[in-house]
Amino acid sequence: MPDSSDPGQLDAAADLITLLQALPSCRMRRGVRYPQWWMLLVAILAILSGQGSLVGMERFAKRHLALLNEVLDLEIGKPPSDSTFRYLFLQLDVEAFEALLLQWMNQQPALADGVDSLVCDGKTLRGSIDQKPGAAATFIAQVSLYSQALGVAIAQTTYATDESSETAALQRLLSGIELTDVLVQADALHGNRPFFSSLRSRAPTS
Repeated sequence: MPDSSDPGQLDAAADLITLLQALPSCRMRRGVRYPQWWMLLVAILAILSGQGSLVGMERFAKRHLALLNEVLDLEIGKPPSDSTFRYLFLQLDVEAFEALLLQWMNQQPALADGVDSLVCDGKTLRGSIDQKPGAAATFIAQVSLYSQALGVAIAQTTYATDESSETAALQRLLSGIELTDVLVQADALHGNRPFFSSLRSRAPTS
């Protein structure tokens, strides 16, 4: 939760809420008990608190419901369950949500003043490996850009290995970020001339 004694944190939280409220709702109005922006805010706070699972988000909402109501001037009587979060995420426009978060993070002082480094991290999604006889295994991978200044991933994307590559995924992520005075740390596979052919980047150093 934002520190109420720090005006800067409160301003940043208010800006994030404004952006979340501007995101079009992905759910039908009938039967909706919780505002979409509120559930997304709770999910973000839960993840930042180390409660990244659906059950963790439910526990976080239950534990902090009274404080959330007080800070946000709301009267939500019962916290959402893990299945309620799951239902929301299944319908959420993920690309629009990620673009919104990137917009908010780019507005934060730590980024505006210059980020020392961004770290590229590629992971295979568990359960996505498809092994076919006589062919190389294919899988779904996720590439994230981690900001050391902010302590969080500021952008991420996924790709299928039979359709794209980690290099192309990283290029897509970097194309939407201001790279002036930023050091990007990535595996050696990214240190080739085609990747750095853009005028926005310098060649890799040894």
